[in-house]
Amino acid sequence: MKLNRPVSWFLVAFGVWSWIVWTTFVKNLWKDVSGLAFDNGSPTAYFWVHLTLAITSFLLGTAIGALGLRSLRILKREAAGTPAGTDAGTDDERRTSDTAAV
Repeated sequence: MKLNRPVSWFLVAFGVWSWIVWTTFVKNLWKDVSGLAFDNGSPTAYFWVHLTLAITSFLLGTAIGALGLRSLRILKREAAGTPAGTDAGTDDERRTSDTAAV
């Protein structure tokens, strides 16, 4: 499946947004003074459930953002004239193959 540029940017933005929102949430959870997250210094079930939710959201946000970045790289490569299905390799690999052909 091929994603277009706006969708790819949306996925990247979602990944960044996810990190910003959930980082703030975890900081606030850690500093909680209401007694919901900690009971006499010990984490409560509320804390563990919400920490698990935040970690899951970090992982999903990272994966979704990575998909967007990968799609943008492919679109950029196609715009430069390199087909998406081919592996152009790194500069070092290209130099090595060029010198091996001589």
